[in-house]
Amino acid sequence: MTETPNPHIVDADSLTGEMHPIRRVVVALGSNLGERLTALQGALDAMADTPEVWLTSVSGVYETAPVDSPAEAKPYLNVIVLLDTTLPAHRLMERALAIESAFGRERGDVRNAPRTLDVDLIQVGDRRADDDMLVLPHPRAHERGFVLKPWHDLEPDAVLLDHGPVAQLLDKVDLSGVTRREDLSLELQ
Repeated sequence: MTETPNPHIVDADSLTGEMHPIRRVVVALGSNLGERLTALQGALDAMADTPEVWLTSVSGVYETAPVDSPAEAKPYLNVIVLLDTTLPAHRLMERALAIESAFGRERGDVRNAPRTLDVDLIQVGDRRADDDMLVLPHPRAHERGFVLKPWHDLEPDAVLLDHGPVAQLLDKVDLSGVTRREDLSLELQ
């Protein structure tokens, strides 16, 4: 038996005629306060529960030295998540901020302060943005071994917009504080 669509539910896209392309997104997750692995798994699960978001892969877990952080900052656990979405970049950023907040992320005046959870959009398809809420591609991703190494593990031929192949960028960064934790992993739903 074929179901007929409910005539009382209006799809917003049909009102505007707007098409939402599927975009490949690179997301960096990090945590250096509290139950770090639990926070990363929770963020991964929250992203998987987001409508119009389809997680495709997650990197291995890396333990990394804090970068440009206060002296008392402890090591991070970091992963890269690849996903496909039809959400606009700013809506995806709103979701990232909501996930951070749900895990107790507090924003203060100290730059790169320790945090329970960090959710960074590294790249959203070929979209570029530069406003108060969102900068795409992420402005420091090309300098961060904790982004480039796990991303390269997932996609050896990946290219960071405006910067070039991740493999070449990886050759230019210091990886001395980036260590793969074979004893830790995250699970996709």
